[in-house]
Amino acid sequence: MDIKHEKIAGALSRVAAEFFNLESNGASLITVTSTKLSPDGKYMTFYVSVLPAEKEDAALDFMKRKRSELREYVKAHSRIGRLPFLEVAIDRGEKNRQKIDELLLSPEGLGDKL
Repeated sequence: MDIKHEKIAGALSRVAAEFFNLESNGASLITVTSTKLSPDGKYMTFYVSVLPAEKEDAALDFMKRKRSELREYVKAHSRIGRLPFLEVAIDRGEKNRQKIDELLLSPEGLGDKL
């Protein structure tokens, strides 16, 4: 990804995080962990983590329902010319990283065997 795409992804990631913070009911913590902008700039996916994990499905449903409002919020709070189509997804990479950390730090985990 070139520098322009990185700047756009970073800026839109911050704006999306603000939106989810304002719109969520506080039942779960929604964190935008990363963004992926397609090479042509037409699609952007926000990857999020949700705490507690049991609220993940409800939070993802909420974020998908709010996509059109998110688009309007991003349009109003950013200076990007052509706004990409926005999508949200659970960050599975972050979940896997947390699981590995948990296994490495647990007494019966892999930490002693390495």
